[in-house]
Amino acid sequence: MNQIQEYLNSFNSPAMTAAVTFCMYIIAAKIIDIFTNKILRRLAEGTSTHIDDKAIDLLHRPVFFTVLIFGAIHSIEILNLPEKFIYYSNGILYTALALIWAICIIKVSNLFIASIHRVTDMTGMNKELAPLIENMWTVLIIIGGIMFVLSIWKINITPLLASAGIVGVAVALAAKDTLANFFGGISIFIDKPYKIGDYIVLDTEERGEVVSIGVRSTRIKTRDDILITIPNAIIANTKIINESAPVPNFRMRVPFTLAYGTEIDRTEEILLAISKDNENVQNDPEPRIRFRSFGDSSLNFELLCWAKEPSLRGRTIHELNKEIYKRFGEAGITFPFPHRTVYLREEKNWK
Repeated sequence: MNQIQEYLNSFNSPAMTAAVTFCMYIIAAKIIDIFTNKILRRLAEGTSTHIDDKAIDLLHRPVFFTVLIFGAIHSIEILNLPEKFIYYSNGILYTALALIWAICIIKVSNLFIASIHRVTDMTGMNKELAPLIENMWTVLIIIGGIMFVLSIWKINITPLLASAGIVGVAVALAAKDTLANFFGGISIFIDKPYKIGDYIVLDTEERGEVVSIGVRSTRIKTRDDILITIPNAIIANTKIINESAPVPNFRMRVPFTLAYGTEIDRTEEILLAISKDNENVQNDPEPRIRFRSFGDSSLNFELLCWAKEPSLRGRTIHELNKEIYKRFGEAGITFPFPHRTVYLREEKNWK
């Protein structure tokens, strides 16, 4: 590098030295551009994703122009021009450099944000959250670029930062509920406690299907076709039971009683046959019968089986109960019920 600099200094004319220097930067920029297009692009084509190909398309031109701009800055310094001219020329070139990289960073970051959301989104918030994050990131890059340009032109940005801080505090206080719901939505997107289509039970015992997860609120539809909207700030800080996780199968408990003296083994065979005949009941895990307790006038049992999904719980229990009543009647199995014996006593009229 020192030999190159000595060779450039050997020119008697600063203009000739500056021209040769700029030409060398042009050659370097072209070499980097060829390396990017030929070697890096070939390596990117061997991967399974197209993100790296698009990233190279977005990066190779800013890198090329960055080398040229630094070459122009270096060449201007060699010319020994007046300080005022160097100040304005460097300011213009650095401003152009900031503009180029601000646009490049926005495009590349939006590319990765969109790809991450497509891969990881399970909550259905992608349509709302991805554009919002992209817009917020774009605003931050623009603000950072403006601050950088102001610092290049030696403009005091301390009052601007102080004003921005005051405005930020005022906005945060005025929109604290909105911000709480927004960050609640972010936590739902990151933690993924549920997704669209899951059946959840709220802490207040409402149960329904998740139909929408937005940045501000979550909506569930109950079995009565009632739509409930819950702010994300509340739902992120309460207990949620997800009946569809970790597997979509839902366990059902169907209690029933038998009279003392009933043949238990025969009853179990009938119940298992009823469960296997129902199309909504899973065969894996297999249905099972459990003898729970001895009652005052009955033997207390429970049929345990798994529905294919939580939405089928009510209908499946109805079908099982109806079939149990029919087949028990056909098999002569009686259901116990309370008996009450009444004794009548004739009172004598004593005189």
